[in-house]
Amino acid sequence: MKEHIIHPIPPFYDKESKILILGSFPSVKSREQKFFYGHPQNRFWKVLAQVFADEVPNTVPEKKAFLKKHHIALWDVIGACDIEGSSDSSITNVIVNDLSKILETAEIRGIFVNGKTAEKYYKKYTEKKTGRRAVCLPSTSPANAAWKVEKLVEKWSEEILAP
Repeated sequence: MKEHIIHPIPPFYDKESKILILGSFPSVKSREQKFFYGHPQNRFWKVLAQVFADEVPNTVPEKKAFLKKHHIALWDVIGACDIEGSSDSSITNVIVNDLSKILETAEIRGIFVNGKTAEKYYKKYTEKKTGRRAVCLPSTSPANAAWKVEKLVEKWSEEILAP
């Protein structure tokens, strides 16, 4: 059954952030943990750790330290929506997050979206407001089974580490 949910996790960033990664909307597990990519099957943290040749962070404090160390800002395109569980395909009645506070605080050199749903809503609602294009990276969700971790790391590295 669909519920109207307001995004419960504040954006993670500081003035040193250089990269902004946007998901679509937090999963049930992430909403429970009150931090991004909380589902153990999501490969986000494993992929990022390999991209930056670092340890995989496990706890929320470790994840925050990792993001800070690598100058990564993290949030989602969608600020509120009607959704069934964690199903991106069920999303309706979208209200997007306002990225201006991140973009005004940090010198973001690249905006990346994690998957096609984030890309769809970014292009539809956010790109005109920011005047900035986002690079779509293949989703780290376990639902994107066609992309193995090695392939994800290769593509994410290619885009995120580009000069």
